[in-house]
Amino acid sequence: MHDSLDEIERYVIRKVKDIREQRGISQTSLSLAIGKSTSYISDIEAHSKTAKYNIKSLNLIAIALGCSMKDFLPDEPIHEKKYDFIKEIEINKKS
Repeated sequence: MHDSLDEIERYVIRKVKDIREQRGISQTSLSLAIGKSTSYISDIEAHSKTAKYNIKSLNLIAIALGCSMKDFLPDEPIHEKKYDFIKEIEINKKS
């Protein structure tokens, strides 16, 4: 996967690939199953491309693979150095 992708994007791409391969489904078959061009999945899984999934495509892939979209996501947020500027917001709970 291309270096310009964020780690969360690479994670999702790897998870889709892992599940696809576990089910013995080719890139072409999955692409066609979700109504995309034959190279759609291979373009995303390619190391030299910056292509990535969007939410709609992930939903279609989950339907085609018979799983949940949650299966493509990590249990916890992925922190990268470039996100160090983000500060967690304290939530005031009223009693």
